[in-house]
Amino acid sequence: MFSNNLTMMTDLYELTMMQGYFFEGNNDTVVFDVFYRKNPSGSAYAIACGLDQVIDYIKNLSFSYEDIDYLRGLGIFKEDFLSYLAGFHFSGDIYAIPEGSVVFPKEPLVKVIAPIMEAQLVETAILNIINHQSLIATKASRVDYAAGGGVMEFGLRRAQGPDAGTLGARAAVIGGCTGTSNVLAGELYGIPVQGTHAHSWIMSFPDELTAFRTYAKMYPDACILLVDTYDTLKSGVPHAIEVFKEMRDAGITSKLMGIRLDSGDIAYLSKKARKMLDDAGFTNAIISASSDLDEYLINSLKTQGCTVTSWGVGTNLITSSDNPAFGGVYKLAAIKKPGDKEFTAKIKISENPEKITNPGNKTIYRIYDKESSKIKADLICLVGETFDPSEDLKIFDPISTWKKSILPAGSYQIREMLVPIFLNGQCVYSSPTVMDIKAYCQQELNTLWDENRRLMNPQTVYVDLSQKLFDLKHKLLGDEK
Repeated sequence: MFSNNLTMMTDLYELTMMQGYFFEGNNDTVVFDVFYRKNPSGSAYAIACGLDQVIDYIKNLSFSYEDIDYLRGLGIFKEDFLSYLAGFHFSGDIYAIPEGSVVFPKEPLVKVIAPIMEAQLVETAILNIINHQSLIATKASRVDYAAGGGVMEFGLRRAQGPDAGTLGARAAVIGGCTGTSNVLAGELYGIPVQGTHAHSWIMSFPDELTAFRTYAKMYPDACILLVDTYDTLKSGVPHAIEVFKEMRDAGITSKLMGIRLDSGDIAYLSKKARKMLDDAGFTNAIISASSDLDEYLINSLKTQGCTVTSWGVGTNLITSSDNPAFGGVYKLAAIKKPGDKEFTAKIKISENPEKITNPGNKTIYRIYDKESSKIKADLICLVGETFDPSEDLKIFDPISTWKKSILPAGSYQIREMLVPIFLNGQCVYSSPTVMDIKAYCQQELNTLWDENRRLMNPQTVYVDLSQKLFDLKHKLLGDEK
């Protein structure tokens, strides 16, 4: 788990294609784009996540003696090619949208420019890393939005393995969670760890009150008591209040005091518990809830007037249960043969219009409304194109071209989204801490309009093509006028 060297984490066909390129003498430099076609979970956006792990992967990309011996044993690779792999290292360029950024379909999240054999090898691992963490970060942002903050990630025991649980916790915190129950994630990524106790703690004592008193004695500064082991309103909450009164009478001022509900009708129980706590003078006591929560259930509970102030979300977050795959793809966009000065654009054509790719060596500009600082649109264009905010800008839907808009000069701001990560095989980017990425992600989410963040039927964020890219695409499709 968490090996620094993931070189062999690739699909076999990447290696068989590499061997074909090797013996064909193919030294072309290529451009591959990582992008996705559809936002997950009915969202109008996604959160880019996983770049730091991509950086580690590229830095450690090399085949060990054991790797070469294993590949030799498969009986399909020739010795000259295996000798090439033994000295393999990445020498290309990688550009990416920074982690924590809000992103949209069809735009490159990562762009790889490298000799074709190198670019082919890294496909599988980059997709694995970016797809998983972007999925969980996006789900976490939706859950956090529904809750209005105060979401704890509790999903380790239900995640699809240790890596998914730990890297998923990282992504969940970036997406909006306040912390995680996963101690390993806390150690590795410097994120807050949070938790209370299980029903087994209560059941291991002669009675519930003794269990609560013992826990309060051990953890007076973080005393959150699980109240639904036996009877929430007749036993659990009254016993918690009794312990809180004893702490108050003893002069113990807890920094964090409250109860957790893990079953039953959370809306009803939280309202009853809130009144009981308030009547006893504990108006600042936290009410935490868990129990198979997601953004839709949290939203429903809040509309019912529930009084929960802290949410522990596990299974449905760490697995993104309603949308378990992100769907990112890795597509060839341009080729430059040895001696050529410019890239030749390439396009994948499909009977499904959604699967037709955008050709060429591209970048992305994000257009903001100058007054509100909210996103107006993203503009995918060819590298080298520039746009002047002091001039009018025409943008249009690349499919429904009659949907167009003129942004008047001075009414908008513009920002290039792709930044260099590797140049000539050397890393030129320093990843922020997870908590800094989390803060940046919140700033990014604040650039979305409220209509973009609706849980159901959100307003789409427009992703347009520049006129030059639009013309190039249609030329390659054979319908140039």
